[in-house]
Amino acid sequence: MPDKDASTPRIFILRHGETEWSKSGQYTGKTDIPLTPRGEAQVKGTAQQVYGAGKLIDPAKVAKVWLSPRERAIKTYELLSGRNDGYEISESLAEWDYGDYEGRLTKDIRALRKERGLDKEREWDIWSDGCEGGESSAEVTARIDALLKEIRSFHVERMHSTEPRDVILVAHGHLTRAFAKRFLGYELSFPLSLMMEPGGVGILSYQHHNIDEPAMLLGIGFPLQE
Repeated sequence: MPDKDASTPRIFILRHGETEWSKSGQYTGKTDIPLTPRGEAQVKGTAQQVYGAGKLIDPAKVAKVWLSPRERAIKTYELLSGRNDGYEISESLAEWDYGDYEGRLTKDIRALRKERGLDKEREWDIWSDGCEGGESSAEVTARIDALLKEIRSFHVERMHSTEPRDVILVAHGHLTRAFAKRFLGYELSFPLSLMMEPGGVGILSYQHHNIDEPAMLLGIGFPLQE
C-alpha cells in the first residue's frame, strides 16, 4: 500500500480452493463439496506466499476472521492459517443460494429460463435477475450489508489504533465479488466485472484513513525476502 495508507485497516477476502464443481463451472451454493487435492494445493501455495509473520497477511495484525458455513471455506482457512479455531461462522458469507440452478452451468440455466418464457429481450444475468427458487440480488445484498455494517463499526473505532484491526473473510466465487461491490457502494447489478481465482485473495481497504472512502487495492508490492 502507499506509505500514507500503509497502516489503514484491511479486509482480506479469500475464495475457497478448487472443488469438482468449481472446476466444471457448475453453480455450487448449498451443496457442500470438498476441496480437490489441487484445491488444497492452491490454498497452501497462497499461504506460503502471503500468510505469516511479516507477510501480507500477518496473523499478529488480524483481529477478526469470518468464514462461510460451507466446509470448503472452513477447510480453506484451516489450510491458510494452520489453525482450526479463532474464527466465526457467518451466514452472510454463504454462497448465493442458486435454488433451481444449483449444479447447473450458465448455458443450461439460460436455456432453462428460455423454456420457461423468460429473458426474451436479454440473456439471464445473476447480478440483476437472481435465481428462481433461490436468492434475489436484493436478498444477497441485505445479508452482505449486515456483515459490512459490523466490519465498518469495528474499523471506524480502530482506524487510527495500533491494535490489530485487519479482517479475514473466506467465501465463494459469486459472494466474494458481491461483497467487493457492496463494500465499494455499488449495487450488485452495477457492471463492474471482477474475477476471483480459487484459493485467491483480494484486498479491500480505505483511502486516507477515512471509513467513507472504501477502496479496492488493485496491486501490491512485496518486500524483498532476506
